Amino acid sequence: MFSNHSEDRTMDKDRIKGSAEQAKGAVKEAAGKVLGDKKLEADGKTEKVAGKVQNAFGGLKDAVRGK
Repeated sequence: MFSNHSEDRTMDKDRIKGSAEQAKGAVKEAAGKVLGDKKLEADGKTEKVAGKVQNAFGGLKDAVRGK
């Protein structure tokens, strides 16, 4: 019924890293808005997008593996 293999239950590492990158980007973006720092805000938005792409790539890999 349940497999003892941890790989069967874990998300792809790209999904985890992508989620972390999105969170980091959101923090930077919010800090940029609060501080009025347009560069920091733009960097945060860029990191969020990069995280979303990485997360989607990991999701695709999970789907191919049937998770």
